[in-house]
Formats: sequence, C-alpha cells, structure tokens
Amino acid sequence: MCGVDEVVERVDVQDRVLGPVSRRDAVREGWLHRVAVVVCHDRQGRILIHRRAERLPRFPGHHEVGIGGALGVGESYEQAAARELEEELGVSVAVRFRFKFLNRSGLSPHWLGVCDAVIPRAVTPDSREVAWHGWLSESDLPRIFQERTFTPDSREILDRYFADRAEEA
Repeated sequence: MCGVDEVVERVDVQDRVLGPVSRRDAVREGWLHRVAVVVCHDRQGRILIHRRAERLPRFPGHHEVGIGGALGVGESYEQAAARELEEELGVSVAVRFRFKFLNRSGLSPHWLGVCDAVIPRAVTPDSREVAWHGWLSESDLPRIFQERTFTPDSREILDRYFADRAEEA
C-alpha cells in the first residue's frame, strides 16, 4: 500500500531468500527483492491496461499492463499476485504463474514473477491505486504504447508474456 514501508525478502541472483529488509532499503540500496504482476484478460481475450494514480510514489500517472506489487515475507508469486488483484481491482480469482525474470528496468532491480488471470466480471479499482482502466484488444496495444506513457517494464512484460504464450500453443 502506498506510504507504508513494506517488509520484503532480499534475494540473490538465483532468487534465493537472503532475509527480510524494508522495501525502501531494497530500492535505495539496489538489493534484489521480489515483485509479482498479473496480466489480466476478460472472457473475450482483451487485456486490462490501467493508469497508476497520481499520488503513487513510483511512476505516478504512468500506464501499466500488470496489476501487482512486492511480495511479502514468505509469500509466493501467486499469493502476492492474487492479493494485489483483490486490493487493487476488488476481484478474487485464481492466478496462474507464467514465468519470472530479473527486471532491471524499474526503480531498482528485482525478480518479477508474471502471472495471468481471467477476470470474469467488471472490476472496481481502488482509486488510490488505479486512476483509469480499460480493456484493449491485442491489436490495439502497439498504438496505445505509442500514444501513452507506460512504466519502464510494461513493454518487456508484454513481449515476454506473448512469447511465453506462443511457446505454450
């Protein structure tokens, strides 16, 4: 949640836990920690894009392709992803872990676990976190990426996500 210094697990380059640290310290010191995001689909296959609230300390007003946040101590990528969906969109659905990668394009390096979920109904975003949201077809995404400012990792998340999905097919 915004304004609270979360306790996260510092991890190494193999994503092994080293111990608990404050997220503020992890970001400031460039220590690896874990973050989970969910790429959300509706039943028609459209992808949820949202704009971060202006009051958020990290990338205020930027658009994103994933709903997510830092993992708490002892939390799995899937648990954190499901918790973030509940907190930010007000939905409780099953999430599926897809892959993880060492993300160096944010404020500090971190392991990013990417999950996905089908959202079967309308969402009620927390206005403290999400300023706007919309469902877009995959064919609309290249244009939207040109027209709007996205978080630094959004393009990589989506490119890796589509590649992972293609390998599965």
